[in-house]
Order: sequence, then structure tokens, then C-alpha cells
Amino acid sequence: MSENLAAGLCLVVLAGVLNGSFAAPMKRMTDWRWENSWLTFAVSGLVVIPWLIAFATVPQLGRVYTGAPASAVIKVLLFGILWGVGATLFGLGISRVGLALGFALILGITASFGSLLPMAILHPDQLATKRGLALILGTLVMVIGLTFLALAGRARERDAGSGENQHSGFTVGLMICIFSGIFSSMLNFSFVFGDELRMRALQLGTPSTMAANPIWALAVSGGFLANFLYCVRLLNKNRTWSVFRQGNVGLHWLLGIAMGLLWFGGTLTYGVGASFMGLLGGIIGWPIFMTIDIIAALFWGAVSGEWKGASRRTLAYNWAGVAVLLLAIAIISAGGAA
Repeated sequence: MSENLAAGLCLVVLAGVLNGSFAAPMKRMTDWRWENSWLTFAVSGLVVIPWLIAFATVPQLGRVYTGAPASAVIKVLLFGILWGVGATLFGLGISRVGLALGFALILGITASFGSLLPMAILHPDQLATKRGLALILGTLVMVIGLTFLALAGRARERDAGSGENQHSGFTVGLMICIFSGIFSSMLNFSFVFGDELRMRALQLGTPSTMAANPIWALAVSGGFLANFLYCVRLLNKNRTWSVFRQGNVGLHWLLGIAMGLLWFGGTLTYGVGASFMGLLGGIIGWPIFMTIDIIAALFWGAVSGEWKGASRRTLAYNWAGVAVLLLAIAIISAGGAA
């Protein structure tokens, strides 16, 4: 394995840890409703932090957008808006099925859509190579792991004493997670299909490790629109604007900002790691990023007590799913090194 590929792989793993930890602070925001916590995260992580970093790291940021083809800017923004729909559903999904299971279902689907489709569209000739076959096989193995995790989630509901309302709530949450996973993959589409913005940033003197920042800032700002509109709708419907002034306000705002820092920090680190991995970094690196994301979320779910009282069979399903996901990473990584 080349030095650059190894460094890229390490950064992608770190990115997954950061991203998989972003929702953990939400567990401590008990005085606020979901819409209050999520809007605080969205403002910090999808608008303020991305643009501060973009302006600080990209020389002549305005010229990056004006000098790039309009089609590239439109694609990045459009995929970002679609990703924002997935991000909104993400917040609703994990609130219904739990942090651990929600991450596993959503990000497993995101990993598959976000990797295979760009390869099939941009590099169809790579599908029959060792890299392409490893990605396909790794994705199939990942689906098996996700099946185990879904079984663990259903078993956990039964362990808690599932009435019909709980079963219905899990089913609705499961459907939300599936649609979230499909739309959430669009963030990687922005990265892969917005490469002209990255190249323009490089031409204007941006370091290669920071050249993807114009893509991230624009894409997640597009995604902010969906999150903002839905949160405002809930704030008006539930009359929860006043909740922003309840409880330990300073702590809750700090926790919301921490969510934004962890999430965008992970996304930024992923972009750097993927750039080290070469031409297919955004394709090979994505499922690894998503899988580490899932494992980190499973850890925080366990720490917060989501699996407390679960039966041995439930825990066996859970850890079997984790083991299979690790196997999927190994397969995809081996293909990437080929």
C-alpha cells in the first residue's frame, strides 16, 4: 500500500469517528425539543463553520465559483439540497429508532448509493477491475451486516416490550431511515461531480488538502435550506420558539455547536483523506467513511444506554453486524490497494 493511500485511509477512518460522534451531544440537550437542537446544529455545522473554513483556507473563493462552469456549481448545489432532505430525515430517523440503529441503516444505504452509482456513471470501465469488484463485493457484504443490525433493532424493541404502537413506530422509523439513506448519498455526489470546483481552487493556489472546501461549503449550505424550513415549520407548529430560552441555554448552544464541529470536521477530514487516495478516492473512501461512521455511532449508542436490558440474542445480532461491516471495510480497502 502506497504511503499516500495509507495516509488517506487513516484520515478517512478518523473522519468516520468524528462524523459518527456528532449526534452524541444531542443526548444531553434534554431541555430542548428535537427542532431546537437540530436547528442549532444546522446553523453551526451547515452554514457558519463551513463558510468560515472556506474563506480561511481558499484564496479568492469568489473567483472559484465565478470561474468554474455554471453546470458544476448547479450540480453541487442541487445535490446539496437533495442531501439536505436526507439530513432532515436523518434527524427524524434516529429520534425514532435510536442513535445506533439509525446510523447503521441510514449510512449503510448511503455508502452503497454514494459509491456504486458514481463509479457506474463516471468510471464504468472500473466495475470489472479488482477495485470495482471489491467495491461491489464489499457493498454486498455490508448489506448482510446491515441485515444483522436491523434484526438487532427489532429484537431490541421486543426486549423492551413491544406493543402494536411500538411496532408501528419502528416501522415508520425504518422507512424514514431508508429514504434518508438514499437522499444522504447525494453529499458524495456533490464531491464527485463537483470536481471542477476543486480543480479551479487548485489553479488559484489552494493547497490540495483544502481544495474541496468550496464544494463542501456550497453543498451543505444547499442542504441547510431543507433542514431550516422543516425546523421552522415544527417550531411554529409546536410553538417551541420559546424553548431556546429554557434550561441551561449556554450549555445547549455549546452542545449544538459541538455537533456542528464534529460533523463538519469529519466531512472536511474525509475530503482530505479521499484526495490522498487518488482518482477513485471519493468512490473507494466513501463506504469506508460510512462504515466507521456506523461503528462510532454504535459505540455512542451503547454508552448512552440504548442497548441496556437487551437480550443475548439481540447483542449477538448487533455484534455480528459490526463484525460483518468490518469485513466489508477490509474487502473494499484491499480492492483500493490493488
